[in-house]
Amino acid sequence: MLKLRNFAPLLLAATLASVGCHAQVPSAADTVTPGKPLSLNTSRRVEVLLRQKADLPPNSTINVGVPTASELPGYSALSITFTNEGNTSRPINFLVSADGKTLAQFTKFDISKDPRNLVSAEGRPSRGGPDTAPVFIVGFDDLECPYCARLHASIFPLITERYGDKVHIVYKDFPIEQHPWAMRAAVDVNCLAAQSPTGYWNEIDYIHAHASDIGANPADAKAEKTLASATAQLDKITLDQGAAQKVDAAKLSACIAKQDTTTIEASRKLGESLGVGATPSLFINGAKVDGAVPVEFIFNIIDNALRAQNVTPPAPYVPPTPPVPPAKPVVASPTGK
Repeated sequence: MLKLRNFAPLLLAATLASVGCHAQVPSAADTVTPGKPLSLNTSRRVEVLLRQKADLPPNSTINVGVPTASELPGYSALSITFTNEGNTSRPINFLVSADGKTLAQFTKFDISKDPRNLVSAEGRPSRGGPDTAPVFIVGFDDLECPYCARLHASIFPLITERYGDKVHIVYKDFPIEQHPWAMRAAVDVNCLAAQSPTGYWNEIDYIHAHASDIGANPADAKAEKTLASATAQLDKITLDQGAAQKVDAAKLSACIAKQDTTTIEASRKLGESLGVGATPSLFINGAKVDGAVPVEFIFNIIDNALRAQNVTPPAPYVPPTPPVPPAKPVVASPTGK
């Protein structure tokens, strides 16, 4: 494989660079025309610049392609490859100006799609407003993740309190492999979600609030936590919540016993495709937020998302004033002084 030393900065930077050398200025003969090879003078200028910027091996060859039409007015597309010791690099795309004086490189991104539609909420239980709400929040969640529990307990209630039906919140499953009972919990709550969205959120609330107790032996507080105990507890929590919501108990039990992880794995793969590598990870109208961040940061993103939808956000958030600790009582000395 051909190694291009120090060429990455040139490839990644969206900058324009002059292809001029001090010896000679491009002339009318160096005009660039799509479908016509570069003049020897312009081709050499390109080679001198790339050798300088990329620090290529001395015996490497630079292969300059024939310019083709581009979408950028005044520039033609130019494909270049590098050959060294019989190995040829992949084509690297540049732009060259019509007057042959400027070589450019930039990355093109498609922003025509609404980032709000980056993740689908179809079939997922929701909180907050309807699916037509101006702000759509997707949280990739691991029920055994302590940081997810903190986010769930502290920030989501504040979001729904502040924004009401202006936000539509759903969770996607992203159980971390290092968490032994996270997958079981995800399957169980989704079994319940199939029959009762209310029961689903009740169980999400409960598990996040009591995650540190799951797997412990109720009869022996000092005993080590076990996966078997966690499994039994999770199944019982799910069945109890199902009974409270009056769902089909036989259907729920069968789903729990089957432990079909297909939809959970699909959710995890979706998260990975979107760059999720850890939890919690939020997408707020497509804007990715990783980790447990201050609520003010999240509110700012939601406010900006509302403005982009021509919706006026609430008044600026003012953090509550911490309570003042009570003053220590004054104790009179025995002498009365």
